[in-house]
Amino acid sequence: MQTVVGILRGGPSREHEVSLKTGAAIIANLPEDRFVARDIYIDKNGVWHDRGIPTTPDKILRQVDVILNGLHGDYGEDGEVQKLLEQFSIPFAGSDSFGSYLAMHKLMSKKRAQEAGLLTPKFHYIENISDSEKAAIEITRAFHQPVIVKPVSWGSSIGVSIVGGYVPVLQSIEKLFGDGAKSVLVEEYIRGKEATAGVVEGLRGEKLYALPTVEIVAPENDFFSYNSKYSGKSREVCPGKFSRVMSEELQRAARVMHRALGLRHYSRSDFIVAPRKGELGAESVYYLETNTLPGLTSESLLPKSLAAVGVSFSDFLSHLVNLALGKN
Repeated sequence: MQTVVGILRGGPSREHEVSLKTGAAIIANLPEDRFVARDIYIDKNGVWHDRGIPTTPDKILRQVDVILNGLHGDYGEDGEVQKLLEQFSIPFAGSDSFGSYLAMHKLMSKKRAQEAGLLTPKFHYIENISDSEKAAIEITRAFHQPVIVKPVSWGSSIGVSIVGGYVPVLQSIEKLFGDGAKSVLVEEYIRGKEATAGVVEGLRGEKLYALPTVEIVAPENDFFSYNSKYSGKSREVCPGKFSRVMSEELQRAARVMHRALGLRHYSRSDFIVAPRKGELGAESVYYLETNTLPGLTSESLLPKSLAAVGVSFSDFLSHLVNLALGKN
């Protein structure tokens, strides 16, 4: 008998359109000889749909054996939908609700990274819009300019900006709060190479298999922004052009963060590789964040890493289903 796999896509976050692409890629590549794909669309208001008809989660979840989560951002990646799936005891691929929440909250994930011995850029956390002016003053005094201003719990680089000086920093902070961010993080801007490294549990007999690193070459005068990610303007080099020692360090750090955040099944962590001051040729790795549900579109990084080691997307999806069902 074929396993009925529910694929969640869409959702109420700012990453709705990206999630639709991820979900479509999952549906298109799920092996038809083993699985029956059940497309579960969640609209921007959070209403679930089965075969285009509005329904409730309990009705559709009773009809599937396992869930592959193609959601991104709020609700799908921050632990909320995971709580729902746990409530109905539905097996699902990816991290549980608590691990998802920790990874999505950039402040908490950075603290876990520090506790695990990894470097992170210096940062300033702003919890309320009323603290914006005071924070902007402190940031312009204490940080070299420009700085990175980002929402604490959004993904896909949405809302991230690089700005310098009191007024631009203040405006960026206030804009994020005005756009609905619950809290804001301002980071030291580290100049270096952007890198990412994925890990998959149980792949090829390894407890935590490290995929090849990816070096991200953003367009000139830009960073790996939302636009550069999904417009095709960025160039992703896999394996990344790092030394063997540095590649191994990035893979090690990805494993460290997967464990430190209590994640499961798979994840992808992002880093900056920067020259070490005063040491010619030496480099340091700075941890940025971890994605518990990395994008799986044609432009996404994890599928590129899988392809580099000869793992087809279909085989990866089968592996995720088996992980969710406890068969690996």
